[in-house]
Amino acid sequence: MVHDFSNKNSILQRFIGELRDVDIQKDPLRFRENLKRIGEIFAYEVSHTLRYENHEVETPLGIANVNYPTERVVLATILRAGLPMHQGMLNFFDRAENAFVSAYRMHHKDGTFEIKVEYISCPNLENSVLIMVDPMLATGASMEIAINALKKFGNPKHLHIVAAIASVEGLNNVKRKFPDADIWIGAVDEELTARSYIVPGLGDAGDLSYGKKIQN
Repeated sequence: MVHDFSNKNSILQRFIGELRDVDIQKDPLRFRENLKRIGEIFAYEVSHTLRYENHEVETPLGIANVNYPTERVVLATILRAGLPMHQGMLNFFDRAENAFVSAYRMHHKDGTFEIKVEYISCPNLENSVLIMVDPMLATGASMEIAINALKKFGNPKHLHIVAAIASVEGLNNVKRKFPDADIWIGAVDEELTARSYIVPGLGDAGDLSYGKKIQN
């Protein structure tokens, strides 16, 4: 199921607008903070889908009944661009376990590229709720490769995919590859360039968060 927030009026849209703004992008701290806030908003939205059970909590004046989530949540992201959004979700899912995938595009002289995975750190995923976070869903290839790599560590009982901005092509590809997943998207852009960058998009989220890198 796709949860598309493109046309929903909420503070989320302002944070996405600031991510796109070329002037605001000059401040990497604010860029990271906006990604973090978007992660927090989506954590709250995803939390509605979890299972809960009642707990009795002792207060100074009596006993309160409170519903707590019961499922084991694992938050996962692709290094390095996904780290700020991941942290935002971790601020809410503060007891979650965490997984990290180091993946990058290796560009070739003919303009094509392939996704390389170098490193994975992951807990046992069996029967967990896996939440995969990445700010940009361009072609969906990195997301597919990362999720399939993580599934070697066990079969989660449910998968959530969270992205701030997606292309139509990337969203459709991920829907096709993971039909049972819940997909959470802040905005959907129509165009994808020949080099697989989303237009209007926002540029390179990793570079804007942490500084420009040397391309392989």
